Amino acid sequence: MSTLKLIYFAWVRERVGKAEEDVAPPANVATVAELMAWLARRGDEYAHAFENPKVIRAAIDRNHVRADTAIKGAREIAFFPPMTGG
Repeated sequence: MSTLKLIYFAWVRERVGKAEEDVAPPANVATVAELMAWLARRGDEYAHAFENPKVIRAAIDRNHVRADTAIKGAREIAFFPPMTGG
């Protein structure tokens, strides 16, 4: 797989400790859910950020997607917590 730009927002960013990074996930990482699982194994800060992946939302190339969405061909994936209105 080619390099992906990952962008983290709100408490996901705080827990990971960075706003963005470029990564090259292994070929067997094919969906958003698999990417979150792979990230969670990268270290304690990622494990903490992705400990409950069901609450994390994702967008591929600025389009909101579900966890079972394929990441092949993606250039940018953003992760953020659920949004609330006010």
